[in-house]
Amino acid sequence: MTDSSRAVFLSYASQDAEAAQHLCNMLRAAGVEVWFDQSELRGGDTWDASIRRQIKSCYLFVPMISANTQSREEGYFRREWKLAVDRTNDMAGSRAFLLPVVIDGTSDSEALVPEKFREVQWTRLPASANADAFVDHVRRLIAPESSAPTSPSLHPMQPPPAATGVRHPSALARSPPSTRRSFLPWFVGALLILGFGYFVADRFLLSKHASPAADVASDISIAILPFTDMSEKKDQEYFADGMAEEVLNLLAKVPRLTVVSRTSSFQFKGRDVDVKTIGSTLGVRYVVEGSIRKSNDRMRITAQLIDTRDGSQRWSQIYDQSVGDAFKVQDEIAASLVRALELAVGAGEMPARLSPKNPAAYDLYLRGQQAFDRYNRDGFEQAADLYTQALDLDPQFAQAASALADVQLFMAQWGYFAPKIGYEHARQAAELALKLDPHLAGPHRTLSGVYSQYDWDWPGALRESERALALEPRDPRSPLFSGLYLMTQGRMDQAVSQFNAASRLDPLNPTVQFNLGWGQFWSGHLPEAEESFRRALQISPTYESVHYYLGHVLLARGDLAGALTEMQHESDEESRLAGIASVQSAMGHKKESDAVLGQLIKHSADGWASGIASVYALRNEPDAAFEWLDRAYAQKDEDLYIIKGNPLYRNIARDPRYAAFLRKMKLPE
Repeated sequence: MTDSSRAVFLSYASQDAEAAQHLCNMLRAAGVEVWFDQSELRGGDTWDASIRRQIKSCYLFVPMISANTQSREEGYFRREWKLAVDRTNDMAGSRAFLLPVVIDGTSDSEALVPEKFREVQWTRLPASANADAFVDHVRRLIAPESSAPTSPSLHPMQPPPAATGVRHPSALARSPPSTRRSFLPWFVGALLILGFGYFVADRFLLSKHASPAADVASDISIAILPFTDMSEKKDQEYFADGMAEEVLNLLAKVPRLTVVSRTSSFQFKGRDVDVKTIGSTLGVRYVVEGSIRKSNDRMRITAQLIDTRDGSQRWSQIYDQSVGDAFKVQDEIAASLVRALELAVGAGEMPARLSPKNPAAYDLYLRGQQAFDRYNRDGFEQAADLYTQALDLDPQFAQAASALADVQLFMAQWGYFAPKIGYEHARQAAELALKLDPHLAGPHRTLSGVYSQYDWDWPGALRESERALALEPRDPRSPLFSGLYLMTQGRMDQAVSQFNAASRLDPLNPTVQFNLGWGQFWSGHLPEAEESFRRALQISPTYESVHYYLGHVLLARGDLAGALTEMQHESDEESRLAGIASVQSAMGHKKESDAVLGQLIKHSADGWASGIASVYALRNEPDAAFEWLDRAYAQKDEDLYIIKGNPLYRNIARDPRYAAFLRKMKLPE
C-alpha cells in the first residue's frame, strides 16, 4: 500500500478477493493509486492500526457489496465500513468520500449496509462487466485534487499540502469549502514555509534584496538554526528540531533581544550556507548552531554562538545529560547565550516553565510537533493523536494541551470536522491549557481564532488577541492575530502596523507578507499591496490565494490584462473561477463572465457563498450579492469575519443593506 492521501481504499469480503483484485488492477492501470490489502493475515494490532490509518486518510472509500457481504456475522470488511462511517460523520455532511459498488445482483434495498451508505449513489458493477466507465468516474472524482499543484509540507499544500503552497489539503472528495483557498493564512504562520521545500533559499533567501530583514543587523539580534541530528540511526530529527525551537522560544522572552522566528530561521535547515549570508538574509548579528546525539535515555547536545560579521565563535558548550533533563538543558543554553551576549535579564523576564513530569510525554509532544509540520490531514491527525497520548501520560502537560488546541483549530478551519465539532474541540483544549498554565500565549491565540471565525464574538476576540500579544509580543503570531482583529473592525492603518511588526520578526514567512498585502489592499495602498503579494510569491510560488488577491489589486489599478493573467495562475479552483469571472465582467465580456460564474456557483454554493457574493458585488449586481451574503451568514462562512472594508464589496458598500449586514454581524459600521 502507498501512503498517498489521493488513494482509493477497496473494502471487500474475502470471498470477493478476485473481483477486488480485478478492479484494483484496472484502477492502477488508469493511474489511480489504490490501497488494496491482499494479506491473508487479516487482523491483529498491526493490521488494525494500518487499516485505521489508511481509512482515515484515503481519498475515496469503495465498499464492494455482494452476496458475500450479506452475512450479519462480523467480518473484517464490516470493521472497515464502521471506520468509514465514523469518518463520514466527522465530515459534517460531505458524502463524496463514500463510493459503494455492487458487484453482483444484490438488491439495493435489501443489502445489509450502514445507513450512511444509502445516503450516496451506488454503482452497479457485476464482476464480469467491463469496469472502464467506473474507472473513468473515479478519475473524474479525484481529478480536481490530483491536478492541483502540490504544496510544500506536504500535501496539497504542503509538501504536499501545506504542503503545497498552501492548499488546504483536504484528502477527501468533499465539499469545496474544506479544500479551497487559504483565506485563513494567518494561522499557517510559522509552519507553512517548512513544508514547501528549501529551494527557496536558492531562489529568494540568498538574494541581497531578499527582504526588509537584510538591513544592518542589530547588535542584539539572533537566529536559532535547526539543530543537526547526529544520532546513529538519524531518527531524532524531531527531537533536534524541538530542542532548537524551545531555546528560541526562551530567548524570545528576553526584552532587549531580537529573535527571528522559527519559520524564517528553519529555512536554512540542511543547507550549506555560510553564516554571513544567513546573517544578512535574516538581518541578525548572531546565529546559534547545534547538534544532538541521542541514544536510549542519554543525549549529548553541542551548541555554539557565532558572530555573522566574521564567522567567529563567541561561545560554545557541550551538554551530556539524561533525556529527562531536556527542559533543564534548554534553560541552561538560553541562559548561557544571554550571558554571552552580555545582556542583563531582570527577575521575571525569563519565567520558570512548567516542565512535563514524564519524559515519554515530552517525546510524544515533540513527535507531534514534527507531524504537525507536515501540514496535511494525516499530519494533523497524527499530531492530535500524539498530543492526546502525551496528555494521557502527563495530564498536567500544558504545552501538549495548547498544541492540541492549535491543531484542532486547523482541522476545523480546513473542514476535517464539522465547524461545531472542530471549533468546540479547539476551544475546550485551549481552555484546558490555560487552566494548566495561565501564562501560555498559544491558547489565547486559538481562542481569538474561535471567537472571530466561528462565534463572531469581537470583544472576545479582542480580549484574547490582546492577552496573547501581552504574553508574547515578539512571537510573530501575536501581532498577526492582533492585526487580523484590527482588520475585522476596519482599523486598517493599525492592522498594517501590526503586520509590519510581524514581518520584522519573521521576514521570510510568506504568510506574513500575505497578510501585509491584505492590510495594504484593504486600506487602499495598492502599490504597496502589490509589492507584498509579489514578495509572498517570491518566497512561496505556490502559496494559494496570492495570485487571486494580486489579480484584484491589479484590477483596482486598471491593469485588466495583468489581472486576468494572475487569476488564471491561481491554483485554487474556487478562487480562480471567482477571479476570472470578476475580471471578465470588468472587461465587458458578460457572456464569458456568466459562464465562469455559473461554474463557481455549481462548485461552491454550499461552501463559499461569500466568494460568489463578492463576484456579484464586483459585477455591480447588488440584489444577487446580498442574497449570497445572506446564504454565507446562514452557513457561518468563515470569510465573513473580514467583510468590513473588504474592497471586493466596494460597489455595494453604500447600499443600506451593507450597513444592515454589518450590524447583523455585530460589526461597527
